[in-house]
Amino acid sequence: MRFLSVGITVAILAGLAPSFAKAQETPETTVEDIVVLGMPLREQVETFVDDVTAPATGWGPARWDERRGICVGVVNLRGDAAQAMADRISEVALDLNLTVGEPGCSPNVLVIATDDAPALAAAMVERSPNAFRPRYSGAARRPSALKAFETSDRPVRWWHVSMPIIRDTGRPAVRLPGLHPPMISSWGSRLSTPITSRLLRAYVIIDIDQAEGLSFSQLADYVAMVTFAQVDPDAEISGFPTILNVFDNPTIAFGLTDWDKDYLGALYGSELNQRHPNQQTGAVASLMFRGRRQAEREAQALADVPAE
Repeated sequence: MRFLSVGITVAILAGLAPSFAKAQETPETTVEDIVVLGMPLREQVETFVDDVTAPATGWGPARWDERRGICVGVVNLRGDAAQAMADRISEVALDLNLTVGEPGCSPNVLVIATDDAPALAAAMVERSPNAFRPRYSGAARRPSALKAFETSDRPVRWWHVSMPIIRDTGRPAVRLPGLHPPMISSWGSRLSTPITSRLLRAYVIIDIDQAEGLSFSQLADYVAMVTFAQVDPDAEISGFPTILNVFDNPTIAFGLTDWDKDYLGALYGSELNQRHPNQQTGAVASLMFRGRRQAEREAQALADVPAE
């Protein structure tokens, strides 16, 4: 499926001056992990995953297909900055065992910098509404969420489009407009399903004025985080050590934190074949918990080693 024409987006952006400098040098600072006091680790992880995950209405978490991978397009940044942004997103993709498109590929991840994010978002949705909410089940979040994408004052806003597919064949698992219903040979069991959700497109819009307080590396990692996961922009995550809090506290992280990496690793490492969407989210939380617990044990073991 071809991505929304980049030419259309460039036309919308005509007249905007490229205006984001190269990576800013940020003084090194030691920052202690933020801990949700009084909450056991498992509960911390489950709370975070439940709050932050925002899949298409009625479906479980979607992720990029490792075979099709991603192709990143960055618009309205200076050439070197655009390349650095695309390279960083691609680097995270490779860490998640995703393939990355060659130069000249058709973008399915579009990152746009602008000095008027609400106007740009509204123009894009008005011009191609079906690109943001295709007319099939499992494509996107509710219309109210799309309206918030258009009108919010966030420094970075994002929108994902997904499709339920048959795991074994990769074919659509829902009826597409004008086509016959899909043929699904097996419906799994009471506990499992042969259907999973695959990300098709991601739009990320950066308000360059509001992003001024961050280093370029912080911004690039923030964009990477919301590219690979369907993050709820309204999630209450202030107590967690994640790059998602960097606009409220620029010293919290200078890139993806271990917490972020464990979340993404669990999202892409879980076997999301559970029939109920909440069970799929729970599978992500369980795998993330095991990763965090192992990291804590290793850290404790190092702390217990006597100095020579």
